[in-house]
Amino acid sequence: MASGPDLNERSAYLLKALVERYIQDGQPVGSRVLSKDPLLKLSPASIRNVMADLEEMGLIHSPHTSAGRVPTVAGYRLFVDSLLTVKPLASSDLDQLQSGLLADADKTGDVLSKASRLLSDMTHMAGVVTLPRREMVTLRHIEFLPMSSMRVLVIFVTDGEEVHNKIIHTQRQFSPAELQQAANYLNSVYAGLSLAKIREQVLREMEQDQQRVNQGMIDAVSMAQLTFAQQPNDDYVLSGETNLMGFSELSDMDRLKQLFEAFSQKRGVIHLLDQCLLADGVQIFIGEESGYSAFDHCSLVTAPYSVNDEVVGVLGVIGPTRMAYEKVIPFVDVTAKILGAALNPK
Repeated sequence: MASGPDLNERSAYLLKALVERYIQDGQPVGSRVLSKDPLLKLSPASIRNVMADLEEMGLIHSPHTSAGRVPTVAGYRLFVDSLLTVKPLASSDLDQLQSGLLADADKTGDVLSKASRLLSDMTHMAGVVTLPRREMVTLRHIEFLPMSSMRVLVIFVTDGEEVHNKIIHTQRQFSPAELQQAANYLNSVYAGLSLAKIREQVLREMEQDQQRVNQGMIDAVSMAQLTFAQQPNDDYVLSGETNLMGFSELSDMDRLKQLFEAFSQKRGVIHLLDQCLLADGVQIFIGEESGYSAFDHCSLVTAPYSVNDEVVGVLGVIGPTRMAYEKVIPFVDVTAKILGAALNPK
């Protein structure tokens, strides 16, 4: 891949102009088209020479027998990293995002669906939002209800008033009074903490000298360990995937089939999105950079979103490599910040 210093100012400007024109028109860009750029001030012959150099660097290529050129993945990467001018979000778009996400933001699931739809509607591509990692949500209240034999129904409420049910299998049978005592202890000690922090504290308490704690506390901590055992998150909210059918470069039936199978199976997409959890701000995968063959002709622009200053999930836009990055990047960045604000406990 060529780096910025490998290009002189003229070559860099020509590459930028070629990528922008291709993104706009979707057609291979020829020297005659570029020669009309008033800032380039080069003849078609000189432009062809520069384009030949760019092609030798692997930044552009000629599809089929066309006289024009299109960017390669390396060309897009250089463009995004060094040549792109990101446009600030228009005030009308910002207002639409804020009103769409902050109004009636009572249910976490509803807000995530809104974020996905807004990303899709405003970019005309596919919008994706991973569900918050369960271990990062905050416990509000927990109850235990006895079931048959050594099974207990756990009902716990997390931030956003989301109610979760889970059946746990205990090592002995508990009376209703013991279950109430366990719930009282956990609510008094752990309410307001993230499930990840609860799990850390539970493990610490289990390792303590058990002679210093009574049997009720041991039982409560044991049930908390069963309830909040770490589980992988394998779900996300996806909107606007049919928008991708409108892009000529993705309209090949085999490509579409592979892409939609990836969406339905989810696991590969989740693995890709999970790589973005530790990213600082916006991250961009272009074509085969994702390492996921279903996305070889797509780009994915992502940003993590946070609750209580902890990253809990990722959102993004999936579209063709020929996307308007200067518009999509601020959409994704700002939506992640507003979604985090909408999910923060009031």
